[in-house]
Order: sequence, then C-alpha cells, then structure tokens
Amino acid sequence: MTQGYELYGAEASYFTGKVRAYLRYKRIPFSEVLATREVYKDIILPRVGWPVIPVVATPDGETWQDSSEIIDNFEARFAEAPVYPQGPRQKLAALIIEAWADEWLKLPAMHYRWTKNRDWIVLEFGKLSRPDLDEAGQREAGEQTARPFAGALPALGVTPETGPAVETSYEGLLAELDAHFAAHDFLFGSRPSIGDFGLYGPLYAHQYRDPVSGALMKRIAPNVARWVERMSKPPLPKGGEFLANDEIPATLMPVLTRIMREYLPVLLATAEAFNAHVAALPEADRAKPLARGIGMHDFTLEGVTGKRVIFPFDLWMLQRALDFLRGLDEGAREKAVHMLKEAGGERLAGFPAFPRLARRNFQLVLE
Repeated sequence: MTQGYELYGAEASYFTGKVRAYLRYKRIPFSEVLATREVYKDIILPRVGWPVIPVVATPDGETWQDSSEIIDNFEARFAEAPVYPQGPRQKLAALIIEAWADEWLKLPAMHYRWTKNRDWIVLEFGKLSRPDLDEAGQREAGEQTARPFAGALPALGVTPETGPAVETSYEGLLAELDAHFAAHDFLFGSRPSIGDFGLYGPLYAHQYRDPVSGALMKRIAPNVARWVERMSKPPLPKGGEFLANDEIPATLMPVLTRIMREYLPVLLATAEAFNAHVAALPEADRAKPLARGIGMHDFTLEGVTGKRVIFPFDLWMLQRALDFLRGLDEGAREKAVHMLKEAGGERLAGFPAFPRLARRNFQLVLE
C-alpha cells in the first residue's frame, strides 16, 4: 500500500507528461517516481506485466495504466473542475483531439526526437535508466534503451521518404495552434480540457523539451511555447472556464480540419483492416489480448504516400468519441455533426461499425 498517489514516469515520456499536467491542474497530491531500471524491475513489471509508463499506484493498492484511463479514474474521484466540457461540440472536439494527439502526433514527436535530437535523448535515457553510471556508461545504457524507440519509426510510417512531409505537416500545425493560442489560453477557453492534456504529451515531452525541437517551437510558434508553459504551471489550478454556448473557436477549426484530412483516412482504413482481422480470428483466440499491430497499410501525408503498421489501439481511442456522439440526443447530435461537417469530418459521423474494444489486465481485448 502506498501512502498517496504515486506516478511512475519520466520527463522525456509522452504520456507521463499528459498525466502530470492533469494532476497539477487538478491539484491532486501525488509524488513522482523516476522510472529507473530498478523501478521497472521491482514495481512496474510485477504490477503491469510489461514495461510501460506512466503507471499510477493508488493509496488503496490499485494500479492504473494508460493515460486516458488514469485521467478518467481521477476524474471519478476528484470531480471539481472537470476537464471534459459539457457541451456536445466542445466535448466531442476535445475527445477527437485527445485521440489524434495521443496516436497521430507520435509521427512528428518521434521524427524530430530521433532525427534532430538523437544524441541528446540517448544521454537523457542513460541518465534515467542508470543514474549510477558516469556519462560514458550512461551513453552506452542510453543506446540500449533507445534502440526499440528509434527502431519504431518505420512502424509509425516515419522514414527518410516521409520525413519531409512530417515536418511540413507539423510546422503547419504549429502555425495553426500559434494563431489559436494568441487568442485563447487553452483549446476551449480559460480552462484546459482533455484535449489540451492529450496535446501537451507530445508538444511538451518531445517537442518543447528536446533542444532542437524546442528552439524551433519557440522561434516559429511562441504562443504554443507559452501554452506549454501554462500547461506545465497552470495559472488557475482547478479554475478557468470553457467558452460559453458550447463555442468552438474559429481559430481551432483549421486544426480540426487537419485532423480530418490527415488522420480520419487512417482511422477508416484501420477499421476496415480490423474488421477483416477479427473475422479471421479463430474462436479460441477471441478472448486473448489483441496484437499491437495487424499488418501494414498505406497512408498519405502532404501528398507523400508511405506505409505504416495498423494499430487497433487507435480504434479504442476513437471509440471514446464515437460512444459520446452516439449517446447524444437528437438536437445535441445535430450540432455536433454540423461541427464535424464544417471540419470535413462527415465520415466520422457515420463511421463504420467495428468490434467493440476494451482493456483488461492492461491489454487491449475484444469486449
């Protein structure tokens, strides 16, 4: 039993950043424990079964893993200042942004980290996993830790051929966000939403902290850098408001349009492949954890076509938004669908059915 909430993670971790920023905004007392090699061996692997961060240990002995589930569990216990907007358009947009930021923004996050900041992050990893070694030893340890992360780029679709398109897309996104954050403190007003926390993961842990990426952000998108700093040290913990009348700021529409243009086709292709994959599963395998990847498919970004692994987890994240949309009454759903159509996302409103997904024992399974 812990004495309080313990967050096992690291500053360089995409999803630890998301959870940490949430805890700071909500002013939930917690202690952060650096995920060293010993912590993985002695705590994370026995509790979760595989090496992953962030992990939360609760005072009553529970273990939580996955940033979205961690935040939802905290929201159930700490209801003040909810991070989910109540309006149908704002909440749907926030859920879509969270899913996109969690899964699609891995492309620029990983591209910039491993092609622009490699030497720096290798040493950072070495310091994390082996704080007991000198710098040479830490670099060697960091190279070992880095290998699977750097090796994951082709699976995400990040290659020398697609790299320039990833950079064009990311810098376009920074310009859109910079214009938005010039007018608004957060995505939907003066209170951060679940969408802000999702977006903060890659934009802080990879793009703001990594030195080359951080310099780029501060140079071409200073308002985004200031938003990162507000998210890191919230000026109004448990405070602020979402915009009245369920308003979606006009400055946010280019971001939503980008999501529909870049990511919605990937989601549609993923659903098609997942349906075929599940249909072919032997009955005896349907209760087992799903594979993290189920083959490859083509995707197009900024006019460049590449290949990437098909990840069923994207559909679990999307399912959160689709469940919300389908649960709305007719009037609220009409408003939400109108917003999707304005962003070019009408296909999301009629997204094809796919087998429901759940998480059991920290793994993705068929519900």
